[in-house]
Amino acid sequence: MNSIKTIIFDLGGVILNINYNLTSKCFENLGAVNFDALYSKAQQKDIFNQLETGKITPSIFRKELNSLMKLNLSDKKFDASWNAMLLDLPIERLELIKSLKSSYNTFLLSNTNEIHIRAFKKIINKEIGYSNFASAFKKCYYSSEIGLRKPNVDCFNFVLKQNNLNAQETLFIDDSKQHIQGAKKAGLKTYYLKKNEDLVSVFPDTIQSKLR
Repeated sequence: MNSIKTIIFDLGGVILNINYNLTSKCFENLGAVNFDALYSKAQQKDIFNQLETGKITPSIFRKELNSLMKLNLSDKKFDASWNAMLLDLPIERLELIKSLKSSYNTFLLSNTNEIHIRAFKKIINKEIGYSNFASAFKKCYYSSEIGLRKPNVDCFNFVLKQNNLNAQETLFIDDSKQHIQGAKKAGLKTYYLKKNEDLVSVFPDTIQSKLR
């Protein structure tokens, strides 16, 4: 097996702590009808995919999701609930990635949307400074900005082609099984970060075996 030269990291659940249940609870506390059937880590309605690929604006997303949930929330209340899943970014994870940058090409590839991007940039900026975060990566790719999302093979191929990367020399780390499967179809090496694992704790022993 070729040695790994590039590592692509997912954001939510790998670097940034998230909790989907907090968003679900917030919306349900406001009277939402069965939000979990619309959106979860494992699957989601197409309206979320459209937002995450920039095909609809945040205003259209709010209007349509309000309708699906049988609510009429203000933008402020809506965004507060939608962003509730976004938590903190442990500094040790960022320091780990920065240490890897001296030996590997490091990239970020996240399925996310305009509302969440604004929110997590504020969180990161407050904690460590967004420029400090972004400097850990050669480039950050957000699905709503590139118009492609995981687990579609085209999404991985886009990053590979843009940076002239060899899939067999690229390791992808994510906490979603479906994204891992998509990366495998694109020819990447993969590591599935399980729920009870932390990025820092699985380096160097567990993931290190993928780097050889």
